[in-house]
Amino acid sequence: MTTHSALTTPTDSQPAVSSAKRIGVKRKFRAYVSLTKPRVMELLLVTTIPTMFLAEGGIPRLWLVVATLIGGALSAGSASSFNCYIDRDIDRIMKRTKDRALVTGDVSDREALIFSYVMGVASIAWLAYTVNLISAALSLFAILFYVFVYTLWLKRRTPQNIVWGGIAGCMPVLIGWAAVTGSLTWAPVILFAVIFLWTPPHYWPLSMRYRDDYASVDVPMLAVVRGRAHVGLQVILYAWATVVCSLLLIPVAHMGVLYTVVALASGAWFVVESHRLYSRAITQVAEVKPMKVFHASITYLTLLFLAVGIDPLLPF
Repeated sequence: MTTHSALTTPTDSQPAVSSAKRIGVKRKFRAYVSLTKPRVMELLLVTTIPTMFLAEGGIPRLWLVVATLIGGALSAGSASSFNCYIDRDIDRIMKRTKDRALVTGDVSDREALIFSYVMGVASIAWLAYTVNLISAALSLFAILFYVFVYTLWLKRRTPQNIVWGGIAGCMPVLIGWAAVTGSLTWAPVILFAVIFLWTPPHYWPLSMRYRDDYASVDVPMLAVVRGRAHVGLQVILYAWATVVCSLLLIPVAHMGVLYTVVALASGAWFVVESHRLYSRAITQVAEVKPMKVFHASITYLTLLFLAVGIDPLLPF
């Protein structure tokens, strides 16, 4: 099993590739940005804004939205940067991560660690000062959970890593709701559960695509330890659970026609794509095409949360 990296500064025994090197300012800036995993951050923030609209029952104050997004971006960026630092040993082996900044040496290990801490502290301080203490506390929990529970504990020990590790990715909806209301109710809890149930059928297809990569570094993703038929079946079960959970929001938050139609239509499409993946897996088709479900899951969640944000603005 690959040895875990501690949250400490690197020693002289580390590979030379991680040492600082002279590069242009623009390239250095891009390297720092890449540590925050912008695509992951974008998906997380997409869920925050609609949740704030739902919490407000209309359009929330612009400054509050901006302040919450800045704090959320700093929080997500910090967690992702810590993840890159901790996983730098396996990132240097896996093909899909060969261009990450700590692998190429565009950012040194020490720089990445300092950057992670600074962003984390900044996110908590910013949210506490500009939003409220509840949002700041939730942000702190998200960072700590992603770093210590998912990255350091679960990821390299159990195929259930994505299931429970996904809790950190659910926090933006709680942060967004708390930013507007200063409290939490059943509506954000349901949205939290939707993202929690959505995360496995979103990520497991990706792990199928990069199964050999994960196997090469002894990371026990479900696709590594179990066959693709089993993974396909689990994707179906979680997809169904996600869609059913999304429908609970209708009576709890008094959602209208738009959300109901979008939740049913996009959910049906997501489930159908999951069944197609399983069908290809059990028929031993050479090309399973798991990335179709991966991309479908992103589209599904985007459409669902767009409906969450727009529905409160409509009169029906």
